[in-house]
Amino acid sequence: MVVFWFLLIALVVVVAAVALFVAGGGSGAALPEAAADRTVWPLPADRPMARADVDTLRLPVALRGYRMAEADEALDRLGAELAERDARIAELEAALAGAQAAAMGGGAQAKGRAGSGDRDDDGEKKA
Repeated sequence: MVVFWFLLIALVVVVAAVALFVAGGGSGAALPEAAADRTVWPLPADRPMARADVDTLRLPVALRGYRMAEADEALDRLGAELAERDARIAELEAALAGAQAAAMGGGAQAKGRAGSGDRDDDGEKKA
């Protein structure tokens, strides 16, 4: 029975101490702001991304996975740069095909002109 009263009084003292601490505000100073859980953004802002940039990219982890905003931003940038590169590749391939067609067509026309120089006005070959 003595143990019961001792435990009851100890419980009341602990509850009272916690209540005074909470009501009094503790030390009186506010808690500092929590530091943002973000890594230094490893993607270069001044140049297009390279394969090594993608290999070193590590997205910050949140409580239930990745931070969606930062993951979306990285993926959007990757998608935009890939689309830009694809458009540039298509443009260069079209220019190359045009240059090759002009070279082949120009070569055939030059051969035709060279062969036609050997003919007279009637279309017969000169001897």
